[in-house]
Amino acid sequence: MKEEDKKKIQEIISGMQCPKNFRCAEGGFENLCRAKDFGDEQRLHCLEKASESCSFAFSYELGIKIRFCQCPLRVYLAKNLNK
Repeated sequence: MKEEDKKKIQEIISGMQCPKNFRCAEGGFENLCRAKDFGDEQRLHCLEKASESCSFAFSYELGIKIRFCQCPLRVYLAKNLNK
């Protein structure tokens, strides 16, 4: 991982509260929740079934229920590190 990515990740972490206590960072970002980048700059498509309890997830329903992830760290990792 590039030094600039490490700095940006630390900046994101320092500016947010995580209900999961940054478990994703403890494992070197290898055990991330499943999410897919669909082109939105601030959200991912959440692919986790248990996301209702996540404070960064929200659902939108228009015929079918779609869940989104707004975690700034998870979005950064998907968009910049392809994770």
